[in-house]
Order: sequence, then structure tokens, then C-alpha cells
Amino acid sequence: MEAGIASVNDRIRDASAFVYRLREEIGSVIVGQRYLVDRLLIGLLAGGHVLLEGVPGLAKTLAVKTLAQAVSARFQRIQFTPDLLPADLVGTMIYNPREGTFTTKKGPIFAQIVLADEINRAPAKVQSALLEAMQERQVTIGDETHPLPELFLVLATQNPIEQEGTYPLPEAQVDRFMLKLTVGYPTREEERQILDRMAVTRELAPIAPVVSPDDVLGARALVDEIYIDDKIKEYIVNLVFATREPAAYGLDLAPLIEYGASPRATLYLTVAARVHAFLEGRGYVTPQDVKSIGPDVLRHRVIVTYEAEAEEVDADEVVKRVFDGVPVP
Repeated sequence: MEAGIASVNDRIRDASAFVYRLREEIGSVIVGQRYLVDRLLIGLLAGGHVLLEGVPGLAKTLAVKTLAQAVSARFQRIQFTPDLLPADLVGTMIYNPREGTFTTKKGPIFAQIVLADEINRAPAKVQSALLEAMQERQVTIGDETHPLPELFLVLATQNPIEQEGTYPLPEAQVDRFMLKLTVGYPTREEERQILDRMAVTRELAPIAPVVSPDDVLGARALVDEIYIDDKIKEYIVNLVFATREPAAYGLDLAPLIEYGASPRATLYLTVAARVHAFLEGRGYVTPQDVKSIGPDVLRHRVIVTYEAEAEEVDADEVVKRVFDGVPVP
């Protein structure tokens, strides 16, 4: 067993070398935001969609575009607006009167990395058009079903402040996102670097592709080989169940939790912990991998009660208490 883990560890250390090149290339445009960049890489290598929440101007869109350029992926940015139609997203059937036939015109969703900008500005029918694409990785246009590219990733942004003219994402759609990131302001030193680098009228130098989509798909296959001990699997299950049955773990959180995390949280927490270990160049998962990525997997899957809102306790605080209360193996 130990020899097998050592072998996987060596292969992961060699295979994860491109992560450094990716971080360096993205860092040539994005100042700081290491948390954001690493979580985008986790979504990319895990094949899990990512929801980014933050006020305007924090380089969310720029980070996604830069990532797409660095991995040489086909990229589409879709600006969600109240008048957007599902056909604008997935495509439609166009009638040819000369031949009397219909042809399929595919929409921008048929890209490898899709940026759904301000996703909460589109009405429910457009948001629901994403559900099939995100979960089944296919799109139905007319009576035909079309598979999406093998490397398919939806990275969505939303503004937490301005709620006028927005449509909150339904829980079924939010649960499709592997991670929900809360993007904060840069530090004072980072802000000064941004000023020195970006306060120019000329266009910035283009990003050089450092890896290919095939490299990413190969890394995904290696991620599945990363060793995760049974004790850590039990730890992950305990964390998820503590959001559903907190009293069983000695946590006084029942009055604060309306609904706990779904089984999808257990799966995503396991995969994300493996990818976190991959980014660190390790062939095995530690409890710290789970604790590092856990809040991003759970914060949008724990629904708090009105009592929690009255006490100004949000999902982040509840998840923090769960991690503090569940014993670490």
C-alpha cells in the first residue's frame, strides 16, 4: 500500500508541475487573488462549475478570461440580461425556405470555458436552460440532443449588492455549482501593484497558452488516482451529516439550519480535496485539504433559518461552526 501511494505521489509531483506555470502566467495579469486563482484551477481540474460572488471591479471576469487564454481553451462570455432568451444561450433551429428544411444554429454555450456574467440578471427560464448543460453536459435543441465539449466549464459571476432587476438563482441551480467563491478586495500593497500595472491606455500584452485542454483532461484522470484514506472519507461524511443532524455531533445548530447539504456536497468535497492535494503536488489527501476547500463547497448548500438571519448568522458562520465542532481524524 505504501509503495503504491509513493508511486502515485511521484507521478502527481511531476504531473502538477504545469500548475506553477499556470499560476505564473495568470499572475502576469491578475495581481494577488491567489485564493480566486486556485479555486478556479480546482474547478478546472475537477470539472466542476464555479460561482463567483463579489462587488464589481474585483477582476472576476478578467481572471476567467485569463484562465481560458492560459489553457488555450475556446472561450465564450455571455452577458446575462433580463431580455435574454434560452435560444440566445443554447441555440435554435433556423428554417431554410429554399430547401424547406431546418438547420441547427448552436449557441455560445458550445464552448470549453463559458463565462456567465451577472447570471442573476437573467430570468428563470434562461437560468434553467443552463441546468441540462451543467449537469448532463449536453443541450437539446428541437428534437436533437447535442453533446458539449469534453472540457466544459461554466464560471458564473453575480453581484451581491445590487438586487434591483435581478432574479435570485433557484436552489436546484446553485447546487449544480461545485464551488461558490466570495471574492474580496485586494490588500493595500496589491492595490498599488494594480495601479502600476493596469493604469495605462494601451492594451495589455496577450496571455501565452502554457497548457492545452488535453493536458487538463490528462490531469483530471490523475486526480482520480490520488489516495484518500477511509478516515478522511468518514470525516467528509461526518461534516456533511453535521449540517443535517447537528445534535448528533454535539452541535447546537439545529435552530439555525433550515436545510443541510445534499449528497452532491459529499461528492464534490471529496473531488475538490483531491484536486487541492494535486495543486500542492501530493498524491494523498490530508484533513487540511478538506478544511481548506470545505467552506467553498458547503456555503451555498446550507440554508439558514429566519432565526439565524435575525441573529445575523449566515451560512459561512454555520459552516465554520461545523468545521470547528466535528473531530478531525
